[in-house]
Amino acid sequence: MLLGLLVLLQSANVDAPAKPPIIDTVIIDNHNIFEGNDASPDWLANLANGLHIRTRQWVIRRRLLLNRGDRFDLARMEESERALRNLGVFRSVRLDTLRQADDRLALRAVTADGWSTQPQVSFTSAGGDNTWALGLTERNFFGTATEVSLAYGQDPDRTHLDLEFINPHFFSRRTLVVVRYHNLSDGQLSEWRFGLPFHETAAPHSVETYGNVAQERVLRFRNGVLTDSAHHELFRVGLMGGFAVAATSHRYTRIWGDWEWRREDYTPMHATTIPYSVFTTVRAGFEVGSVRFRVLEHFNTYARREDVDLSPTLRAGIVLENGVGYEVSAQTSTVWNRGFAVLRLAANGLDTTRTQGQLTIVSQNLGRHTLIAHAEGGVVTNPLPGAEFDPWIYQRGPRLFGIHDFTGTRTTLFVLEDRVLVADNILGLMAFGLAPFVDYGGAWYADEAPRQGGNTGVSLRFGPTRAVRGDVAELAVGYRFGQGMDGKRWALTLRKGLAF
Repeated sequence: MLLGLLVLLQSANVDAPAKPPIIDTVIIDNHNIFEGNDASPDWLANLANGLHIRTRQWVIRRRLLLNRGDRFDLARMEESERALRNLGVFRSVRLDTLRQADDRLALRAVTADGWSTQPQVSFTSAGGDNTWALGLTERNFFGTATEVSLAYGQDPDRTHLDLEFINPHFFSRRTLVVVRYHNLSDGQLSEWRFGLPFHETAAPHSVETYGNVAQERVLRFRNGVLTDSAHHELFRVGLMGGFAVAATSHRYTRIWGDWEWRREDYTPMHATTIPYSVFTTVRAGFEVGSVRFRVLEHFNTYARREDVDLSPTLRAGIVLENGVGYEVSAQTSTVWNRGFAVLRLAANGLDTTRTQGQLTIVSQNLGRHTLIAHAEGGVVTNPLPGAEFDPWIYQRGPRLFGIHDFTGTRTTLFVLEDRVLVADNILGLMAFGLAPFVDYGGAWYADEAPRQGGNTGVSLRFGPTRAVRGDVAELAVGYRFGQGMDGKRWALTLRKGLAF
């Protein structure tokens, strides 16, 4: 009997999976903006490298979810790579492992900084409406992955001075702080957020505080014409958090909650008195999800790897505020070799209800081509002033139409686009491509017939390859049509490219 027990134990040891090896060393290899074999002029490369402060090694180490002494986990290594890219200070990130001479396992992070000091000189012209901005943004302040921004701009509605401060490791390794202030020609806005978010899939808990202060003029448009305006007073503070019922590096189940105190009023612009309305809101619910990402190139940017979140998720909860409401959001996807389709849905309701859905299909099965088909729509009832759909504000409408051409409580958008890569490395600085497109969509109110417009044409897409963020601009020319069409048929637009 003893012999049989020994045989069983030996068999169990043979069948048991081997434990992952322990990480003995973490190697950080961070490169500057330009390297010796780049095609850029030497004088430019030396100047940029000399002016730039390289990202500190401790910043990179703080983003890693694997440390010395941990057992190796491929999923956590991939998530660490995404976390480094999400810092927005690198143009390239690669994580891998290697065996050292004495067979010890090392985790190696190889990164390359991007140019982070960015003068903000932007100009957008669409449908005869011009928007411009001047400013300076430093996205890697003294190599600490801290973003500091100052900008002044103007659009057809107002002028604005914007200040921003974002630090992903304020006071501690994972603590996030965000502060924004907007001084408007017709008011002012500010917001803040501070705390520990769910920083990884396996995170056990989160806790954050947030708030807003606003004194602003809210504009309401109909058929491209200003029809009403109101004065908006807001002071809001809240506390939100959650804990994981179960969490691994692959999936999670979480319980979340949110408490909020808010003073908010909308009054006519010339009212002599402003009421004082106070609300307390409690939200609670659950969230489940599993990890699914695709890493693409030449999708929304150039010369960099992009993490596209295709993770199946479901978040649902109840809202208590002078009644019972709800909020639900979900995402599902399917993937294939060099392509994917993702469906996103979101709905919430109390006094106001809002429901939106999006379907995006992307294929890179043809060399140097990114084929995109996108459809979205939404419905809102009893919206607060300024909460109607306005595709221009979020750059989600037909690209050759102007500011506020479409507004309302119903919205649609359909896009077909073929992004063709022409050149990915012009002097090591720029890339550009061409994109034939067809857009159709708009927004309208429930008491009127659908008001939509379409355009078809081609855009020249160009973007930097050395900047920390490869935001693509596009110069689009095309022909306009549809019920929402007003003015010239042919149009030229300079704007930020659509991102999916």
